[in-house]
Amino acid sequence: MILVLLLLLPALTYAAEPSLRGFPAKEARQQKVLEDKARQIPQPDRIRENIRAMSERPHHAGSPASKAVAESLLKLLKSFGLDASIEEFEALLPYPTTRKLELIAPIRFEAKLKEPPIPDDPDSSDEGQIPAYNAYALGADITAPLVYVNYGVPEDYAYLKQNGIDVKGKIVIARYGSTWRGVKPKLAHENGAIGCLIYSDPKEDGYFAGDVYPAGPFRPKDSVQRGSVMDIAVHPGDPLTPGWASEKGGRRLPFAEVKTLQKIPVLPISYADAMPLLNSLGGPVAPESWRGALPITYHIGPGPALAHLQLDFDWSPRPVYNVIARIPGTDFPDQWVMYGNHHDAWVNGAADPASGAAALLETARSLGELIKQDWKPKRTIVLALWDAEEFGLIGSTEWAEKHAADLDKKLVAYLNSDMNGRGQLSATGSHTLEAFLTEVLRDVKAPNTDKSLLEAALQSKEKPFRIQIGALGSGSDYAAFIHHLGVSSLNLGFSEGEARGIYHSIYDSFQWYSHFSDTKFTHGVALSQVMVTSLLRLADAPLLPFEFGNFTRTVDGYLTELSKLKGAKALHLESVSKELALTSKAAQLYEARYKLALEKASTAPPERLAEANELSFRAERAMLLPAGLPGRDWFKHQIYAPGLYTGYDAKTLPGIREAAEAEKWDDANQQAQIIAGVLRAIRSQIQQADRALSRL
Repeated sequence: MILVLLLLLPALTYAAEPSLRGFPAKEARQQKVLEDKARQIPQPDRIRENIRAMSERPHHAGSPASKAVAESLLKLLKSFGLDASIEEFEALLPYPTTRKLELIAPIRFEAKLKEPPIPDDPDSSDEGQIPAYNAYALGADITAPLVYVNYGVPEDYAYLKQNGIDVKGKIVIARYGSTWRGVKPKLAHENGAIGCLIYSDPKEDGYFAGDVYPAGPFRPKDSVQRGSVMDIAVHPGDPLTPGWASEKGGRRLPFAEVKTLQKIPVLPISYADAMPLLNSLGGPVAPESWRGALPITYHIGPGPALAHLQLDFDWSPRPVYNVIARIPGTDFPDQWVMYGNHHDAWVNGAADPASGAAALLETARSLGELIKQDWKPKRTIVLALWDAEEFGLIGSTEWAEKHAADLDKKLVAYLNSDMNGRGQLSATGSHTLEAFLTEVLRDVKAPNTDKSLLEAALQSKEKPFRIQIGALGSGSDYAAFIHHLGVSSLNLGFSEGEARGIYHSIYDSFQWYSHFSDTKFTHGVALSQVMVTSLLRLADAPLLPFEFGNFTRTVDGYLTELSKLKGAKALHLESVSKELALTSKAAQLYEARYKLALEKASTAPPERLAEANELSFRAERAMLLPAGLPGRDWFKHQIYAPGLYTGYDAKTLPGIREAAEAEKWDDANQQAQIIAGVLRAIRSQIQQADRALSRL
């Protein structure tokens, strides 16, 4: 997933002694000494060894190898002096038993459906590799004409209809890209197709982009992108337990009531296997924007290509192993800050997820070293290495659903990482944490440079500046925390496009990562430094660093976007604008009060500090509605959500936006009234926090 980091001018002023949001001046100096010490601890060699060890063998979720990885992580966390344990769940994790794809006409061809080992990469011949497939597709045995549908997104089907091409009763073949893979079979089914093939075109991540592995980082001809096609925009987690934890012997939905399985067979294939299929299509020549980089003329069909697709799966429930570590807080033990990254992989997973998990492990070791030097956090710190993320964010979702009541009361913020590489730092998250993150990045050095991460991102030494982060959609383990529980969240990591070339294939190995990604492992160190700095500040700040002005400015931008949609004259946003203006005023008053209260925080009674802080972190909870979004009650956040047809990408003010984009103006205006009410609730929460600050 690609995250967006935007930089704006101006916002923060640099002083001779930069402030730390949440800390009185006299405590800020001591905090900076602690943070400087913490940032010296993460080491490139340890990042390297963590990635190598985690990616030593294939370890897809539900397998004995995944359990072995969880147990090794548990042992490592305990060696750091942390209180750690494994929490087990059980979820529906289908494995493939039959995979067959062949072209019947106009020529005969049987797809290999096999990624060959590469002699230069010993891990590519490891035993235990799960075959390339799409989890949560339907098993079937079908024969039908092929139709090429480009990326298989709504505008592609609109083009087909305009040109009289019907996919009903056909097998569609779509290329990866433009949207998340699960959207492609969903739309194929809605347009009448009976099967879906998804292939990796070399234009996206193969030889068109650069040299292919092992000569370069990009996808070789027989490489296949595995992945789940669960409809995570309806809800992530175990498909059989929406809204409650999936534990052994627990309640399960009957299959007939499950909403997140695909309704047609789906299979991912390589561009070597795709080329004979595409080259056998007739019909009109595809428009230029539909053409990939294969050495063929791209036709749409249907036919004369006739394909036979046979799939079957073992739908057994399988174990899921989350590894959880806790560092108890001294002053506010019932206020928690949390950092998570998943540990399961589709195959070896050096980039996805070991690169991010390695940074979490170095963060854990850094905290352990500080504890040995007599530091203890004021708030409880929780670290998590999630399982079954690749199947549909399952480990994190089931854990969050199981502990929902505790998390609602206690969890201040959730930090997330996933795959990490070289390149720029990318960030998405809650805009109530935007000012906080700006200061963190101001104080952490960019890899291999003397600039701060803020300066490096801006590519300039101009000051002052701040960041504006993007909204959270889906695709990683923050989803349950922000969208279901209303916990302010951040998703952080360094990224560059080369990782797409081996994404979810057998070539995502330590050999590939150490030659083509973060080769000096300094970006892993930098991610750990960002995370340990963030955890220390969130855990130890007398006043939590939430700020609401950036949030109201961001929502105002979302309203401007809505006003520019096609047909937006039918949209009535006056009540939303009015409530937002009042919320903005409340945010300004809170900020003024916050600055005055900060210097009193050192001597304030602990119970009053706890009250003020709880009221501030619950502002994100006020963005939820128990009824959820239309048609998907699991998603309760009314400001951000993944789009129903955008996959990972966020839809902002989703209730209004998706109705307006469908030109359902009555529904959109009804949703606008709901958002006005949500903004009133947010304003009330900010005002309560303001009054609590006044009592310090």
